[in-house]
Amino acid sequence: MGIRYRQPVLLLLLTLVQATASASVSLDGQAVQGGLLTGQAPPDSEVTLDGEPLMVSGDGYFLVAFGRDETEARNLVVTLPDGERWQRKLRPEQREFDIQRIDGLPDEQVTPPQEVLERIRNEASLARRARERHDERTDWVDGFSWPVIGQITGVYGSQRILNGNPRAPHWGIDIAAPTGTPVNAPAGGVVTLTHDMYFSGLTIFLDHGHGLISSFLHLNEIRVEEGQRVEQGELIGKVGATGRATGPHLDWRMSLGDTRIDPALLLDWDANPHADAP
Repeated sequence: MGIRYRQPVLLLLLTLVQATASASVSLDGQAVQGGLLTGQAPPDSEVTLDGEPLMVSGDGYFLVAFGRDETEARNLVVTLPDGERWQRKLRPEQREFDIQRIDGLPDEQVTPPQEVLERIRNEASLARRARERHDERTDWVDGFSWPVIGQITGVYGSQRILNGNPRAPHWGIDIAAPTGTPVNAPAGGVVTLTHDMYFSGLTIFLDHGHGLISSFLHLNEIRVEEGQRVEQGELIGKVGATGRATGPHLDWRMSLGDTRIDPALLLDWDANPHADAP
């Protein structure tokens, strides 16, 4: 008779363990191309994505990002301090991105002149180094505010094909505003780069922790210095049209490590009366 009851009791115990593990791990955000998930597990948990360890803060926060063209499911595993495992398959929802074809352009509008190629390479190296910082700060944990309020004139993931040659996708959100409009930090962070670049003009990189970086392009003024700590809402620069820009606007981009993500997915769209939610 005793054997008859052992299996249900064992199944009940396993169910309780799984329920406890599920209750102790949370994920917030959108599993979508260009999306960012914020996770939290008990302190001292270990987190891996497709077998690779993720940075986990002292209070258990971690980040998962999805690239523009990702389609495959990712395997997220959290090993709790007591050894129990929590696991999820995360398959990003696919999006449709705008593709624009423009033909008949002069070559100088498609390919940078030879004399600036070395400058472009050097600036790309500066940007790579600025993205190398990784620490456990979680300045992103309370969310992001609009750095500028204005009409949206460019979106993440859109792409132009110039004279038959596909260009890199647009990696940010363009917010139109008059030259000189204040640009405020959408979240706290540490400034890791301020530079006047060929393509993006006056540019700021702001590191929010865990390798999550905001970049602000085409500025008219920079009001911060490299190494400076800023808080959410603090003035960091002013809108402009420097670099290769056709008019004053802020191009705001975000990345987690090498993965480019969409800032538009992290915003409260009710807070910008001039913009329609994507």
